[in-house]
Amino acid sequence: MATTISSTNLDFAQIRESLKTYFERSSEFADYDFEGAALSNLLDVLAHNTHYNGLIANFALNESFISTAQLRSSLLAHAESLGLSVRSRTSATAELKLSVDLSTESNKPSSITLPTGTVFSGTGDDGTYKFRTLKSYTATDDGTGVYTFKNSDGEEKVLVTEGVEKTKTFFVGGTTERQIYVIPEKNLDSTTATVKVYETPTSTSFDTYTPLSQAIKVTADSTYFTLRETPNEFFELNFGDGVTFGKSPEAGNKIVATYLVSKGALGNGVKTFTTQATIEVNSTEHSIDITLVTKSAGGDSKQTNEEIRQEAPVAFASQNRLVTAADYETMIRTNYTQVEDVSAWGGEQAVPRDYGKVYIALDFDDALSESQKSTIKSNITANHTDRLGVMSISTEFKDPEELYFNLECNIQFNPEKTSTVPSVMEARVLNLIQNHFNSDLNGFKKTFRKSTLLTKIDQMSDAILSSSIRIKNQLRFEPTLNTAFKYKIQFPFAIAAPDDDTYTVNSSFFTVNGSSKTVQIQNKLSTRTLQLVATDGTIVVDNIGEFDSLKGTVELFGFHPVSIFDGSDSIKVIVTPNDQNTVRPMRNYTMKLDSSLSYVKANEDRNQVLSRI
Repeated sequence: MATTISSTNLDFAQIRESLKTYFERSSEFADYDFEGAALSNLLDVLAHNTHYNGLIANFALNESFISTAQLRSSLLAHAESLGLSVRSRTSATAELKLSVDLSTESNKPSSITLPTGTVFSGTGDDGTYKFRTLKSYTATDDGTGVYTFKNSDGEEKVLVTEGVEKTKTFFVGGTTERQIYVIPEKNLDSTTATVKVYETPTSTSFDTYTPLSQAIKVTADSTYFTLRETPNEFFELNFGDGVTFGKSPEAGNKIVATYLVSKGALGNGVKTFTTQATIEVNSTEHSIDITLVTKSAGGDSKQTNEEIRQEAPVAFASQNRLVTAADYETMIRTNYTQVEDVSAWGGEQAVPRDYGKVYIALDFDDALSESQKSTIKSNITANHTDRLGVMSISTEFKDPEELYFNLECNIQFNPEKTSTVPSVMEARVLNLIQNHFNSDLNGFKKTFRKSTLLTKIDQMSDAILSSSIRIKNQLRFEPTLNTAFKYKIQFPFAIAAPDDDTYTVNSSFFTVNGSSKTVQIQNKLSTRTLQLVATDGTIVVDNIGEFDSLKGTVELFGFHPVSIFDGSDSIKVIVTPNDQNTVRPMRNYTMKLDSSLSYVKANEDRNQVLSRI
């Protein structure tokens, strides 16, 4: 007899029915009542057992692959085997200017020190958080008796890090078995962890162990440690064994791990800081004056399951080396939470081509200061690209280039299906367009598709019958006022060819040397020649430059602006793209909507209006 039980069913009722059908076709059970109490219970037991075994097998198989695993513990195991160091929660940091006024002291010291671990209280919108210094700072007299603490670069900035400091102590037992040191904290910031190993529990001298990620050369005597997340989301402290990555503490040693327990992203945006700490000079306590330099930023949660799933295969492919652009992007996303988005490309893709370089564009958290951004770039170069990149390939950072959209949207709507007046309808559609840019087009390497946006507009209300959009794009550049220069503006796409009806290139308004009129850049119809045209239509300069449709460039020669009409630092150069349906900027371009030059026009459908008359 052929087997009729389906081995693919997981549903209890389907399994039970399959078992029943199988037995009914057997001659031994031809006259049995399978719905009777005894046989029905037996079928339930068999189906229940089969159901659970099938589910367990299915779950186990899913957890065996990183693409289908659902448990974080499974993803952590896969990530470790693929060489990805899973990021812990990270603490927010802020920069403060700290000074002490010792002008009343007669016997002033040559310098004073702000010790490591000085605690500050920071108040933000969501509460109060503890911040502290992770190293000491020194200040000297400025000549007036005021001592201002400076960092290693000589800047009057002190870095404070959010978090509550905690310590975990371990005593090393017999080394015949692998020692396991678990820190029972789910929210520690692993980047703030320090490890000291004492020879005995009463020793005062110690060896400092450093993170393995900072290693340059590893020997049997190297003192390195690693911190990895465990399946219960605590953290396990590991050492080498004299072979893998340095020596391990010996039996009888005392291990002291110090770290910060962080609030993550909640610590961002703190602007107000106070401290109870004082500086003692000549047996007198002096208060510390605090001035905010940059509000706190950079706090983030630990790496999510989906981030682990996406980044682990890339980490395995790169093998802790930087070869492809994706390697650079993954490295930065994993290690620098202050960077919201990153784009990397080789010199062969640059305009113009520049072989032997890797270009990186970083989109930072808005709260970061220029000095913080500069520090992050320096750390990326020193700690990663210079150490892990291909020999003879240098790194150069490019600022994000904002490509703005000027959208002219027209919609037809049926007034019989809505009580909304046209002005409100226009405002709602413009808000939808802005949200589309904020949510779907925020970051590098995004693609604007007109059809996608039109679909959203059409689906916004049953009253909207049709919609259309005309696209113009703009780049902004900051000219040097009162000086004649040559400027080249590079658009990331082909510009529409000139015609005899509409202007392909124009700009915002400004004044130029030698003329009192307010002018703008505008191409001469049917040509690529650029002119300066006054608001009254007169030509002030007949030839100020040209644009190249295929290369997407706008060039200005001897451009000598005196002032900019709107009071800003930038002139807007506006072009019509050759492709009105798709805009796909590459490299370091990001897309934004210029709401001041975008509009929506709502029109009642005339056929619907006539039908009401």
